[in-house]
Amino acid sequence: MSGSNHTKRQEFKVEGLAAALSHYTDAVRFGDMLFVSGLTAHDGEGKLVGGADAAAQTRQILSNLALVLDAAGATMADVLKVTVFLTDINDRAAINPVRQQFFGSARPASTLIEVSRLALPEMKVEIEAVVGLPKAD
Repeated sequence: MSGSNHTKRQEFKVEGLAAALSHYTDAVRFGDMLFVSGLTAHDGEGKLVGGADAAAQTRQILSNLALVLDAAGATMADVLKVTVFLTDINDRAAINPVRQQFFGSARPASTLIEVSRLALPEMKVEIEAVVGLPKAD
């Protein structure tokens, strides 16, 4: 295809999130879809929030997701799918109430995977998301 009919690709580097660990951006918008990179429990200064508590890490991660959504003009209700990576599957029960708190009545499609480790040894949870962006009026 050529011309101006191309759907534009837009990268988001969100203020308030820690710097990327490698060559990626916080999120990429393509048309009315937003693909959010795996988010961690690090604050804007790069400090891990929540220590070894998976629920506290999840709370920080979902707060970080809210920052990304806000930057893209979306809300938690616009999240279509999350993928949750846990280093201990037994933490699932601890993080579910946190997810309910953030998503409320909205229920995204979800995949939960136990992994042997994440990018940094202190990380217990990482969450990525796919978002349907609301149409501009």
